[in-house]
Amino acid sequence: MAYALAGFALLSGGDGLIKSTSGEWPGMAVAALRFTIGAVGLGIVLLLVEGRGGFRFPLPRVQLARGFFLAVATLTFFTSIFLMPLATAVSIQFMAPLLTAAISALLYRERLSRGRWVATLVAFIGVIIVLRPSFAELGWAALLPLAAAFGMSGLMMANARAAGSGSVLLMQFIVAAIAAPILLLAAAIGHFSGYPPLQIGWPTQHVVLVCTVVAVSASFAHMLIYTATVRGSAAVVAPMVYVQILVAIGLGVVFYQDYPDLVALAGTGIIIASGIYLLRDGRK
Repeated sequence: MAYALAGFALLSGGDGLIKSTSGEWPGMAVAALRFTIGAVGLGIVLLLVEGRGGFRFPLPRVQLARGFFLAVATLTFFTSIFLMPLATAVSIQFMAPLLTAAISALLYRERLSRGRWVATLVAFIGVIIVLRPSFAELGWAALLPLAAAFGMSGLMMANARAAGSGSVLLMQFIVAAIAAPILLLAAAIGHFSGYPPLQIGWPTQHVVLVCTVVAVSASFAHMLIYTATVRGSAAVVAPMVYVQILVAIGLGVVFYQDYPDLVALAGTGIIIASGIYLLRDGRK
């Protein structure tokens, strides 16, 4: 549990660092740079650990889907934390497990209990409550973290289909290597669109440092979470993911003066409760 807590807390810490680049560079460009650095770094580690033979591309369609969904989730999430409180974006992204269960039931006809459908609907109510002030201020842009949740849901389903096709290190490298060019293309389209907030200049040292630190820390966080799963079990590790919301709230208050109101906290509580119900029902 300690490994899992450290891993998930580190992921939220990375989100807090990314938010610190707001106003210095467009979110698309930050996402592209972060994953480009991550792909290069993971490629070097893969070469050192597994040699040239470690570079394989099993299940190409599934791997392309993994990279695409990760790019969508990252692009929308990074943009959202530039526009709204960190805790708000992180809370809504936790719809992903519930969306995964619902979409799997619809697309693959997996059995979904009545309780799980109810939990998903209740979680959507929680999202509406959390978004209440943001939607009034930002309009449709407030739905970006929900789009990120859909992206993460797609990634989860693609990950399940890719399971066992290669080492954990190879799977991390492939998904980063596919996501990076997609994000670079999105950043280029944004730059040439003529929309001022998406114009890309030369990155500051702060932006480059943040992207490098987050690329390394995220890989280390996933290693901690993987170690926790191996030493314990997925059932023990999964509930620890909600520490990310607590860390996000703390970082938002301390560094960005984002104080969540009681209504937003209530909505976050509803999302967490629905997710925990889903986990408990899955164990059964």
